[in-house]
Amino acid sequence: MPSSAALLAFALIALGMVLTPGPNMIYLVSRSICQGRRAGLISLGGVALGFLFYMLSAAFGITALLMAVPFAYDALKLAGAAYLAWLAWQAVKPGGRSPFQVKALPADPPRKLFLMGLMTNLLNPKVAVLYLSLLPQFIDPARGHVLGQLLTLGAVQIAISLSVNALIAMAAGSISVFLAARPLWMRLQRWLMGAVLAGLAVRMATQAQR
Repeated sequence: MPSSAALLAFALIALGMVLTPGPNMIYLVSRSICQGRRAGLISLGGVALGFLFYMLSAAFGITALLMAVPFAYDALKLAGAAYLAWLAWQAVKPGGRSPFQVKALPADPPRKLFLMGLMTNLLNPKVAVLYLSLLPQFIDPARGHVLGQLLTLGAVQIAISLSVNALIAMAAGSISVFLAARPLWMRLQRWLMGAVLAGLAVRMATQAQR
C-alpha cells in the first residue's frame, strides 16, 4: 500500500485535475443538460469504464507500449482532436444548437450514452499520460507490491473523478431552466462552447509527444 502522505498528495492532484475543464467534463455537462441527470450519470458510467481500462492497461504495461510507439500515440491523439473538432462544429454550424438546449436535441438510448461516455474518455490521450507519467511518481518499491500500489492509486483517482463528475452532472441539469428563458445567453453559450471545443482540439493535435 502507498503511504498516507502519498495517497493524500495524489488525491489532491487528482481532485485538481478533475476540476479542470476537459473533454470528459464538457461531454457530461452537455449531456446532463441536454437529456437530464439520468443521461449524464449513464454517460459517466462509460467514462468510468474508460478510466478502468487505462488503469488496468497501465498496470500491465499496455499504456507504456502505447506511449513508446509514436504512431500509436499520434493516432490516438489525432482521433481525440478530430472528435473534439466534430463536437465544436456541431455547436456552431448553421442551424446548430447549444448543448444546453434540452428539448432541441434527440434523446439517445442508454447504450449509446454509455458508449459515447466511454469513447470520450478513451479518445483523450491525457488520460494515458496521467497513468503513465503521474502514477509511477507515487510508487515506492520499498513498501511492497508495485502492482497493488498502482491499482490502489488508480482506484483513488477513479473514485474522486466519479464523485466530482457525478455532482457536476446532477447540478448541470438545473442550468437548462435558467438558459431556456434567455435566448441571447443560449447563443453566446453555443459559440463559447464551440470555441472551447475547437481550442481543445487544436491543443490536443499540436501537443508535443512526451
